[in-house]
This record gives sequence, C-alpha cells and structure tokens, in this order.
Amino acid sequence: MAGADEGDEPDEADGETLTLSGSGRADALLAAASGLSRTRVQALIKSGAAKLNGAALTDPAARLPDGAEVTLLVPPPAPAEPIAEAIPLTVLYEDDAVLVLDKPAGMVVHPAAGHATGTLVNALLHHCAGSLSGIGGVARPGIVHRLDKDTSGVMVVAKSDAAHQALAAQFADHGRTGPLRRRYHAFAWGTPFPADGVIDKPLGRHPQDRQRFAVRKDGKEAITHYRLVRELGPVSELELELETGRTHQIRVHMTAIGTPLVGDPVYGTGFATKANRLAPAAKDAAVALGRQALHAAHLTFAHPLTGEVMAFDADLPDDLAAFADALTATEG
Repeated sequence: MAGADEGDEPDEADGETLTLSGSGRADALLAAASGLSRTRVQALIKSGAAKLNGAALTDPAARLPDGAEVTLLVPPPAPAEPIAEAIPLTVLYEDDAVLVLDKPAGMVVHPAAGHATGTLVNALLHHCAGSLSGIGGVARPGIVHRLDKDTSGVMVVAKSDAAHQALAAQFADHGRTGPLRRRYHAFAWGTPFPADGVIDKPLGRHPQDRQRFAVRKDGKEAITHYRLVRELGPVSELELELETGRTHQIRVHMTAIGTPLVGDPVYGTGFATKANRLAPAAKDAAVALGRQALHAAHLTFAHPLTGEVMAFDADLPDDLAAFADALTATEG
C-alpha cells in the first residue's frame, strides 16, 4: 500500500466540507458524515481527496477531534468498463489462447479504487484488441492470477473463456496434480532458520486493518517453500515457491518468521533501519527500490488448450539487479 499516485491534487474549493460528529478514526467519521462506505472513504483519503484545515489528510486511521471540519472531494464515477490504453508490455509468449508477460513493478493488475487507468488490464485491452476472456468480468478481463502492484515478474493472461477456465483450474489446484509452478526471487532482512524450509501458516484479513493480511488460526491454508540462496551481510537472497496463492502470502509469511522482505512498505517497516548496516552503495540501492524486493521469476503451466507444459523465466529487473550487485560488491 504505497501512498497516493502522482497527479493533480483535488481542488479544495470543489469539495464538500463536512463537520464531524464525535471523535475517532478519520475513515469512520467521514463515512458516517458523508454516507459513503468506509472502504470508499479510505480510498479517497489515500488518493489525497481529503483536507483537514487546508492540509492533506492521508491516513485513514488518523484520530480526529469532535467538530473537526474536513473537505472531501468525491470524484465522478469512473467508467463502468476499463478503457484501452497504449501502454508498452514486455511479452514473453503469445498465441490465440494465452499471453505471457513480464509485469513491471509499479503496475496495478486491474482497475480498482484510485487506479482507474494505467493498469495491466488497460494495456491488455489495447494490445489484445478485444481478444480477452470475459470470465473475470468487465474490470478483470483475462486475469487468471495477480501480482501485487510493486511485485514484478511473470504472469499469464487468458485470451479466451476456454483458456481462462483451464488456467483457473490449474491455479485453484496449486500445482498439486499438475505442472503449475510459481517461483519467486526475493531479498529479505536477516537469515531464515533453517536455511531451507516450509512455512505453513494460515492467512486472513488483519483484525484491525482490512487492507493488510496476517497469520490467523481461522485463516485460509497458506504454504510457502523457501530456500536460502546466499547470505549478503544483513540481507538474505532467497528463492521461494508457492504451494498456495493467498494475497500477500510471501510478504506475510517471511515477516512471520522474522525475515521480512527488504523495502516492504507494509510488513517490513519495523526493519527499515537495518539499511544503515549496509555499505553506502548497497544502502542507496535499497532506498532506491521504493518497493518490496520481490520478483516472480518463473512460471510453469500446462497450455490450456494443447496440454503442453510451458515454462517461462523473467530476469531480475534493473532495480533488484542493481541491489544484488551492490550487495555482492560489498561482500567481495
């Protein structure tokens, strides 16, 4: 959950000024005052649409006093259907059934609150010119699985309904009876113990923050396999494989065992000062990431129509490669 995207700030004069009744969390008070859902209000606050006494209010959890006056700009509804946009894509493979691509960090997969344009779906609608599966609905055509906005790497997209159904079945099975494999490359603070292992911890929504996930006894099954590639000072280079595919699974699991991902703005903030233990070049590279150091490096699946087993790899993107090189130079 990074901050609001760059763009024009809302004009305070165009917003509605709400006088809050009672004290408490900004999102709860504004939801009550505006009649909007709390989720909608949270998205508006994060997008910079709320101002308190003329200053931007960006934290939905901020405590506000009784009687506070907040100006809230509610933008007009976004188009019901995403629009096609000529956004470049790095295509690894394409035929009439599937498209395999290397998603860059910073790209949201499908339109959502605060991200109506500039998403992978917008790019796909232009690139595929109408040949996308409609099973995912108008907001998610062709989307079989997702990567977090700031996670880079290999994704497969369905270009027909038949392909979507077959691929979705493989992902739902998590590769237990088929060839599906999802391998990630990551950099984490600290060294996991043991060096190679399995994290089997169920995940669910965080009880206090619905935008986060946490290990919960009543959560859904979540299993991550990890392997230590090498230790680079206070950082571990890791290879991880998913046995299940829960939201934020790797990020939450690695934090749960005491080795959060470098740069994780949600689950690793308590470890950010560890960057001070790095050599200057490595510290600069870590700060420059601005995202979790996680990359979907490999994807294997059975072609949804032919059954052929297909495997794809994506090299580390420039930012992670620069970080790895800086760490390696320090060790050398």
